[in-house]
Amino acid sequence: MDQTPTALFSSYELDFRHIIDGIKEKLEAGGNGEQRKAALRKVEIELDEADDIVSALEVEIQGIPQSIKPQYLAQLKNAKSELTRYKKLAKDVHSQQSRSDLLARAGGGGRSSDDPYGDQGDRARLLVGTQTLEDGSRRLRDTQRIALEAEDQGADILRTLRGQRETIEGARDSLRTADTNIDRASGTVKKMIRQMYKQRFILSALTVFIILIVIVILYFKIVRFKNGHFYEASRTRKASDP
Repeated sequence: MDQTPTALFSSYELDFRHIIDGIKEKLEAGGNGEQRKAALRKVEIELDEADDIVSALEVEIQGIPQSIKPQYLAQLKNAKSELTRYKKLAKDVHSQQSRSDLLARAGGGGRSSDDPYGDQGDRARLLVGTQTLEDGSRRLRDTQRIALEAEDQGADILRTLRGQRETIEGARDSLRTADTNIDRASGTVKKMIRQMYKQRFILSALTVFIILIVIVILYFKIVRFKNGHFYEASRTRKASDP
């Protein structure tokens, strides 16, 4: 299975589409009573799953190359927009269902025609139930807002960690390059040292050779000088004898 960021993003996006289609079908379907309530509970569960998938899309998009990232950013933005729209639609449908249940209970409870305060009591109970429902919806919106803020902070942390990882990887590559350059420089220095010793040996050998040549030349000059002096002395003696 392809585990590249683009492949994972596409897989998550496809799962998101399937879940959104199911939510849309349940919200648009009719029905009353327990069947409708069960469908709404299923919608809440699927909305949570879709929310988790959007968080996964935010994580995977960080690893997509910059050259192709814009199209995936557009898909992520569209997914967030659809999720927000269906969350609001689900809240509205849930509120309508709750109001319908309250009205059904108020209308089906029955009251005596002799009770002049029956209508006022029903209206009061209905107002209290509506206020309770609105308070619950407000708390739910606050909870979702906090969750979205936490998701944004988590995404920022992930982006920061990814940037730090890229920095560390860049530093590691730089160290590898530096090690390679150091090895090359060390090899060059060793070659220079070997060449220096070689030149020093050659120079020493030349010096010894020149010294030997000088000694040989001096030796032959001295020997020739002595032989010549001896030859002159012999001729002198021979000339002086009668």
